[in-house]
Amino acid sequence: MKIQKILNQNRRDFTAIYECEHCGYTEEGGGYDDSYFHQTVIPDKICTKCGLKAPEDYRALNTKYPDYMEV
Repeated sequence: MKIQKILNQNRRDFTAIYECEHCGYTEEGGGYDDSYFHQTVIPDKICTKCGLKAPEDYRALNTKYPDYMEV
């Protein structure tokens, strides 16, 4: 899964539309804006429609704020 669009964000918590790279299925879900979430959690999300994870060449988005910054 990848982030298609971030709908809203409060500090580091956000709500986004996630899209499957394989079948195009979209779903709304929450997230946390830090490097770990973008680089580990999102690529490991399993699509509820086709059951696949992100491909090996997945490129994570950058965070809105650096990890060391307190928001």
